[in-house]
Amino acid sequence: MTLNVRVVTPDKTVLETSAQEVILPSTTGQLGILSGHAPLLTALDIGVMRVRPEKEWLAIALLGGFAEVEEDQITILVNGAERGDKIDVETARREYEEAQQTLSTITEENRQGKIQAERTLKKARCLFQAAGGMSKV
Repeated sequence: MTLNVRVVTPDKTVLETSAQEVILPSTTGQLGILSGHAPLLTALDIGVMRVRPEKEWLAIALLGGFAEVEEDQITILVNGAERGDKIDVETARREYEEAQQTLSTITEENRQGKIQAERTLKKARCLFQAAGGMSKV
């Protein structure tokens, strides 16, 4: 049996496919889903979702949202998502390095700036990882 996977953002459907296995970046850690999984509703963090339609894995950068699993149907509603094979790895690398640099220049007293810079770094890391630019960061 297979899973039916659908990834939806406010403006488009990023992916609609059948898969053997899905790994989601939930807010409590990585969550693996196989056919026959119990019903589930979970919050998603900024991170990389992995989908295995056949033998090869497909990476998708998710920018937070929710996932529902019910009767081998996985519906993922997210603020933003981008397929890893559509991300330019050099652009992602540059944005990741810029985000690291920005975070390193913010002082502890600037709490709001630090929070924003950390979130920007998390998004940049997610996109870079989905593009295949790093194995695990």
